[in-house]
Amino acid sequence: MQGKTVQEEPKEKTVEKKEAFAKYTAKDSVFTTLFRDKKYLLQLYRALHPEDTETTEDALKDITIRNVLTNGIFNDLGFRVGDKIMFLVEQQSAWTMNIIIRALMYLVQTYHDYFEEQGADLYGSKKVHVPEAEVYMIYTGERVSRSETISLSEEFFGGKECAIEVKVKVIYGGKGNDIISQYVAFTKVYNEQVKQYGRSREAVTETIRICKDRDVLREFLADREKEVISIMMTLFDEERIMRTHVASERREAAREAAEKMLKAGKISVDEIAEYFSELTAEDIQEIESGLLQTV
Repeated sequence: MQGKTVQEEPKEKTVEKKEAFAKYTAKDSVFTTLFRDKKYLLQLYRALHPEDTETTEDALKDITIRNVLTNGIFNDLGFRVGDKIMFLVEQQSAWTMNIIIRALMYLVQTYHDYFEEQGADLYGSKKVHVPEAEVYMIYTGERVSRSETISLSEEFFGGKECAIEVKVKVIYGGKGNDIISQYVAFTKVYNEQVKQYGRSREAVTETIRICKDRDVLREFLADREKEVISIMMTLFDEERIMRTHVASERREAAREAAEKMLKAGKISVDEIAEYFSELTAEDIQEIESGLLQTV
């Protein structure tokens, strides 16, 4: 930064610390990190299928759509158990039926990837193998009177039979102490701490402390505390960045308009502040200096 003096450095460091906010996607980040670990992914699978006690971590394959280098679709979690069942799991804190449409898109992409991986001949006469799909939404908001299953035909076509159908099973947590219930409990603790401390580092660290005390994701949080804090935090608040960008755009537009009006003789330098409140005294001084240089 030009013109910065040694005396200014402590002030700048203080500002950087204040700019650390918990991400809007903090809970999503924990969700994806938690279930990227096969140990916890297996616990998730067994929470969904408690009758299967034989499947091991080796049978689970991550098929999450990530699209790191493109702007394509991506989902929270996808995994396959051998070639039998394919799971798509989303976590949602705000209720929306559009999750069904997104699930449909994820299913199409995931099946496409599977057939390519298998080298399946979709144009041949031999019937290809299709893994059974199960779609879940882990809902962490207030349940009120929500259904346990939502479907494309019911929500978008009035219950009529149609060429496509997608059914999403909604899980609310709170049943026992399985990994899903623990994750839902974690999100509720986090929400409480955000209400008390705002989206701050303190809210994140208090969430971790309380959850460990309550045996909620305790092993995961204890083993990866620094990593969890890191993934839940972001140096720059996305909303603040957007507000700053918009303000900067408005300020630049005001500056251009003021310069045009000055050159046209419609206003004087002294009247700039009256017409353009977005401009600072420094902006007006620079405009005046620029005008004098062109005279």
